[in-house]
Amino acid sequence: MTLSVLMPVFALMTSLLASVVLFALPEKGHRLRTIINLAAAILKIALVGVMIWGVAQGREYEAAFTMVPGVEFVLRADALSMLFAGLSAVLWLLTTIYAVGYLEDSPNRSRFFGFFSLCVASTMGIALAGNLFTFFLFYEMLTLSTYPLVVHRGTTKALRAGRNYIIYTLTGGAVLLFAIAWLHGLVGDLRFQEGGYFSEVDPSMQGPLTIIFVLMIVGLGVKAALVPFHGWLPQAMVAPAPVSALLHAVAVVKAGAFGIIRVVFEIYGLEAAKDMGLLAGLSVVAAFTIIYGSTRALYQVDLKRRLAFSTVSQVSYIVLGVCLFGPVGVAGGLVHLVHQGIMKITLFFCAGNYAETLGVHRIDELDGAGKRMPGTSVAFTLGAFGMIGAPPLAGFITKWTMGSGALAVGMDWVVAVLVISSLLNAAYFLPILHRLWFAEQCEPWPHERRWGRLETSAWLLWPPLITAALMLVAGLIANLPFSPLSWAELIVAREVAL
Repeated sequence: MTLSVLMPVFALMTSLLASVVLFALPEKGHRLRTIINLAAAILKIALVGVMIWGVAQGREYEAAFTMVPGVEFVLRADALSMLFAGLSAVLWLLTTIYAVGYLEDSPNRSRFFGFFSLCVASTMGIALAGNLFTFFLFYEMLTLSTYPLVVHRGTTKALRAGRNYIIYTLTGGAVLLFAIAWLHGLVGDLRFQEGGYFSEVDPSMQGPLTIIFVLMIVGLGVKAALVPFHGWLPQAMVAPAPVSALLHAVAVVKAGAFGIIRVVFEIYGLEAAKDMGLLAGLSVVAAFTIIYGSTRALYQVDLKRRLAFSTVSQVSYIVLGVCLFGPVGVAGGLVHLVHQGIMKITLFFCAGNYAETLGVHRIDELDGAGKRMPGTSVAFTLGAFGMIGAPPLAGFITKWTMGSGALAVGMDWVVAVLVISSLLNAAYFLPILHRLWFAEQCEPWPHERRWGRLETSAWLLWPPLITAALMLVAGLIANLPFSPLSWAELIVAREVAL
């Protein structure tokens, strides 16, 4: 086998093999467990980095074999897959560091980190999937590997949230499987292909293809938390903070959004989807989800639930960007896959720090926390302003690029959606920042812990500081080569027929 065949396999196997070893480790093997977690994460970054460099140079990395006649298992690295794989690899390392500190005194750590690695393997498989069949295998594997993480604490509330999660996601998976099987029956096994397959559609096929598209969006929209399929996401916030960070920034919601991108760009084709009238309805659903999620976030008093409804809103920026028929707007939606991940993981890391260090879960308990935990609060502040869209942070790059792209193609109403959303973002984030920095603490923290001279454990403090810095850097270097925005523009140039 050549290196071009082995690289996608190795990138997938790092976390898959790590999960097998981690499941077998005894609970007392804390040091070895940490070494395996970090070594696998670092190795994955190295492998993905090599493939990113190769893809930028025009190299191809693909491994494929026939499962049954007419159906292939395909792993492939292309520009689009590397956008998602790069995000997953970097944030997995930081989330692993955070999880080691967060779960330091918790039971069942081998089980947790085993499923944690299996979840990341599933996400990497989704990123590298070269056709719908392979994508679906890892899509469902992600559902099954994240369920034990959601119910990890074993409380009644966690089990109820897990039950809802599994009902939503398995139902969505069944709908997606039906759509894939129907499409396979019509046209056979379709690899993901730049420009898609339906630039010239037989009129007799347009009806079935429209229904299949709707079914695929429903199946993928469950994980992407499109309204009305978003109900599982706020309830899943009972999971530990590292799991919440993984769900919102890297794995589940991004898998759904990434799947929608694949279907629109590389199965139907952006131009064909527009000509068939499929993108108009999808853009309306995405715009409604953006406003709805932000509005619901306003009324949440639990910090993680407010962030969860923020995710419902923010992930739909990606979906809306897919529907902007123009290179600038499409690049804005694609780059938000990365930008939202960095910003949202920062916010959830910080929420976990407040909970672990001060015992704070409600927003009205955060008064004066900025003075007690300045590093965490600076990171949270940057994340909040990034979500609002303040320059020069990553969120500003997303909104400016999408707005410019929308105006360029005459979709002025998208700018109104972005402005309204930004105002709502400010309305639910600025009161939190006021409590952190300007309100005086009136009552003792619910459950305060001390970690020597640091405001919290170093394992918990460094990840949000690093992701906050990445958020700032992503905005400052947006026009430089290998920035997330320049990579999104590369995808548009290579893979989207405009």
